[in-house]
Amino acid sequence: MKIALTVIVLQLLGVAAIIAEFIIPSFGLISVVAAALFVLSVYMVFTEVSTQMGYALLVADIFLVPAAVFVGAKVLEHSPVTLKKQLKSDDGATSQKIGLDHFLGLEGKAITDLRPSGVALLGEERIDVVTRGEYIEKESAITVISVTANSVIVKVAE
Repeated sequence: MKIALTVIVLQLLGVAAIIAEFIIPSFGLISVVAAALFVLSVYMVFTEVSTQMGYALLVADIFLVPAAVFVGAKVLEHSPVTLKKQLKSDDGATSQKIGLDHFLGLEGKAITDLRPSGVALLGEERIDVVTRGEYIEKESAITVISVTANSVIVKVAE
């Protein structure tokens, strides 16, 4: 009975280790530990129970471990430790407007310190902007020098 409990615990720890590999960046080290746990549990059954039971556990592992990892990954998908697939405005996420090319060459004022990112007033709009790495103080005059994708790049106005 003691061997059965040990084998079950080793199997569960192996599955937990594989699921932990999804969360913790270990460069495969946790997967090696999981594989070692599975091999140890199968070895224990082969040596201390019977060869027939060892083969039965090996076949069960081939089918049940991937299923358990799949179920664990699905449960993990809805847990707070994982990143969500999408950022939604209903959840408070915001993004820069598309089509910001009309700001190119426009002058404005930094509303916040730009270190290197912050908020600026360009025309009548508050826009998230970024510098090329330099720090620009709040209330400084700025000029838009580039617009790439959703980034408005500014520098101190001359």
